[in-house]
Amino acid sequence: MKVLLLGFLGLILGLIAGGALGVGIGSICVEVFQVSKFEGGAGMMVFFTFMPVGAILGGITGAYLLGRLAARKPAKS
Repeated sequence: MKVLLLGFLGLILGLIAGGALGVGIGSICVEVFQVSKFEGGAGMMVFFTFMPVGAILGGITGAYLLGRLAARKPAKS
């Protein structure tokens, strides 16, 4: 049960962190590649491309890492 709950917590935290990281990377890419800001083109690129990809990767990574952390057996003293 602990593994499942920590895995779910990792998923939620990873989604939030990955989405934020995706927005940051997307904003940098928009400036570097000089994407047109006409009618919100740059914003749509960031929020429909970079943010979902970052959220998916962050969610999977967060769930995996916290699940592995919860599944570890305690060290014997």
